[in-house]
Amino acid sequence: MRVRYGVLGAVAAWSPDGEALALKGPRHRAVLARLIVARRQVVTVTRLVEDLWERPPDDAVGAVRTFVSALRRALEPERPPRSPSRLLVTEGSGYALRAAPDDVDAWRFEQAVASLADAQPARVADRLTEALAWWRGPAYADFGDAPWARGERARLTELRLHALERRAGARIALGEAARAVPDLDAHVAEHPWREDAWQLLARALYRTGRQADALSVLRRARGMLAEQLGVDPGPRLRRLEEDILRQAEHLDQGAAGTAAQVWAQATTAYESNVSARSRVHLESTVGLMRDLAVTGGGGLESARHHRVAAVAAAEEMGDPELTARVIGVFDVPAIWTRADDPEQSRWLVGAAERTLRLLPPPPAVPGPSPDASPAADAHAAARCRLLATVAVESRGALPGGEAARETTARPLQAARQAEEIARGLDDAALLAFALNGTFMQTFHRAGLAARRDAIGAEVVDLAARHGLARYEVLGHLIRLQSGCARRDLAGADRHAAAADALAARHELPLVAVLTTWYRALRTAMTGAPESARHAYEQAAVCLDGAGMPGLRDGLPPLALLSVQIAHGEPLTVDEAADWGPYEPWVRPTLLVAQGRREEAGAALRAMPPPPRDLLFEAMWCLVGDAAAAVGESAVTRRALAQLAPAAGEQAGAGSGLLTFGPVADHLRVMTAALES
Repeated sequence: MRVRYGVLGAVAAWSPDGEALALKGPRHRAVLARLIVARRQVVTVTRLVEDLWERPPDDAVGAVRTFVSALRRALEPERPPRSPSRLLVTEGSGYALRAAPDDVDAWRFEQAVASLADAQPARVADRLTEALAWWRGPAYADFGDAPWARGERARLTELRLHALERRAGARIALGEAARAVPDLDAHVAEHPWREDAWQLLARALYRTGRQADALSVLRRARGMLAEQLGVDPGPRLRRLEEDILRQAEHLDQGAAGTAAQVWAQATTAYESNVSARSRVHLESTVGLMRDLAVTGGGGLESARHHRVAAVAAAEEMGDPELTARVIGVFDVPAIWTRADDPEQSRWLVGAAERTLRLLPPPPAVPGPSPDASPAADAHAAARCRLLATVAVESRGALPGGEAARETTARPLQAARQAEEIARGLDDAALLAFALNGTFMQTFHRAGLAARRDAIGAEVVDLAARHGLARYEVLGHLIRLQSGCARRDLAGADRHAAAADALAARHELPLVAVLTTWYRALRTAMTGAPESARHAYEQAAVCLDGAGMPGLRDGLPPLALLSVQIAHGEPLTVDEAADWGPYEPWVRPTLLVAQGRREEAGAALRAMPPPPRDLLFEAMWCLVGDAAAAVGESAVTRRALAQLAPAAGEQAGAGSGLLTFGPVADHLRVMTAALES
């Protein structure tokens, strides 16, 4: 028989049909309550004796055993004689109540409150209304003064007060402030020391149009706190009073409040009607993560963290089409060529490749077919998304030298195939995603700024015509980068302004990180060195909390170094600087600046080729200059060969972040060194 136990009020127990069980006298209920406080742990007979009596009688141990026997009969009336109890068990020198977590109202209440940590307001309000109804009076009402119950009673009371306040906050967020006022009014009268409750009551009154009453409540709070505790209101209460007096905008729900209410109601309905184990739920979750990734640093990091788990969950279901959709729906535009989490990117590429092998094979003749079925188009779209994912997630994996051909073959092939499929399907969003992959694979050689500018122009046009705001921003950022590489700062300014305007309209805060860095680069290209250094120091602040380690690592000191090099200043070496992934190509330049020529030569000979990314030309300029300075002619010739196609560009400016000046200037230094 499953028994329910109640301690949120007088101690009680009920049978499965809700009938109260006869627990006899107060000592019997005290034993039951003491065992519930122990939470399934053993309480020794000695401890029970000490807790039940201040001055135990001579037969106290026997009395405890009698109480336990009576409780067992009440809790398990159909248990055969002499058979062991399943609920109130004997262990060693004591007893334990083996109640299930759902069988004690206090434990259920704790679980209900804990389960709502990240829940939406509608669910919080509904669930807490249900849970608060389980209270029949003060916790452990029969034993409020007992030392063994005092701590648990206080803890549960605090949890109940917190739940009352959280429910009130949820109702206010839902636009039901009037409904929250009566409960909060009674709450502050009974618990005048709780500043959060006063704050909620004043806010609720203000939301219902009762500004004068809200101010009156805050004055009452001030008086109560001074009278009963001898303290002044805390900073939050004081700030709320100031906000109400000046009718601060954020206190008025307006459209934002209505939107929050709609969101809360819709998500609550979704959770109620769609199983968490369903495929629809998984796909919807990934869609939300895609939106979360562009909300700011915390959102980006969270989306990145959960994305792999979602793909793994899809793979476990054994449906490659579902896995393809889950992988492909995360089409967050990508502008930077170094992955924030390279290991995760490699895993995602592997998952995409595994899924590609499980999908039906593509048609023998690529391109659209008039006889193609909807299922065939769906397979083609899934294949396109997977191929675009391979292309985008392979960023930062493009080595230099001879290894580049083999390593870049697959990502470049994937980008081309994705673009071909997308054009055949005439799907704008799919084509924008595929073009993002194509952009990521345009770093196989130097001097391709014009090619990237053409991609950016197509993305801007496509996205503007089809309402793809995030890809429109991507297109403008690509064109900003290519404009910097070609020193078209007027054009770069236009694209930066367009990206900022779209970001403000569509709430894309991370765009400002990139446009702030662009403006620092612009200062470095047109202003004095001191102004450039100051601009870069300010830009570095934007990287804190942006959630983009692939962009942040090593960038601030590299930007300051670029100012010295571009302006022909003597190099000063910061021994404590963290050069991140750029260290192998920066080190020879630093060694040359310190006069350590032999070490610089050794570093150049051991150096791996720079990766083919947005700073490819910049790294080769550093390497070529250092090689020219120490007479490493073989390395100098390699740098000349790599940089020759970019002779008309600004070294590194294609990043939109920094530059070492015109590539042509560096080529002249290297050529002169070889001819001398």
